[in-house]
Amino acid sequence: MKIDVRTVGAFEENCYLVVDETSGRAVLVDPGDDGPRLIEMVQASGAVLDAIWLTHAHLDHIGAINSVRAVYPVPVRLHPLDLPFYESMSAQAARMYGLPWDQPAVAPVPIDDGDVLTCGSARFTVMHVPGHAPGHVSFNADDIALSGDLLFTGSIGRTDLPLCDPYAMDTSLVRFGTLPATTKVYPGHGAATTIGRELETDPFLTGRARAIKR
Repeated sequence: MKIDVRTVGAFEENCYLVVDETSGRAVLVDPGDDGPRLIEMVQASGAVLDAIWLTHAHLDHIGAINSVRAVYPVPVRLHPLDLPFYESMSAQAARMYGLPWDQPAVAPVPIDDGDVLTCGSARFTVMHVPGHAPGHVSFNADDIALSGDLLFTGSIGRTDLPLCDPYAMDTSLVRFGTLPATTKVYPGHGAATTIGRELETDPFLTGRARAIKR
């Protein structure tokens, strides 16, 4: 499996292209902005794009859906608890920040905790990890996790935004922390890390370490 990344937009969000090199199939995770760059990334891979997966629907993770789908009319997968952001709240946030907005035109296909999504021969399990957003998920496969804004290198996602829930975030971090220590985490912002590294060094996780049963 190959994972490529482009950091896009005013919020420096990471959009990932996951390619199953065995089958030549791919999925795009969180196309937040700068659609032409993301399209170039897909084209350069030589892979066939099968879907767009969303960890959540904040404006910096969904802003390039229309431009990507104009070239690749693939389904969009999203947890339904994030539909308020997808349908209207991200547009409102864009206006608040004075940013241009291209409202996603396609209705997303729902996903839920425990669902298994495929990228060619690779299988990803959906883990519902609310807190930063009510429908926030991580896409987990073997030794990798596409974690969105749940966990960053040395930090965690904000819980002071509309519909955030700090108590749910605490439960989600404890659950996420039970993944193998070697799991490579690809976050929505910043550099990749591992579960083990964050349990040892992330001040937001070290205090929760006792609650994490490994």
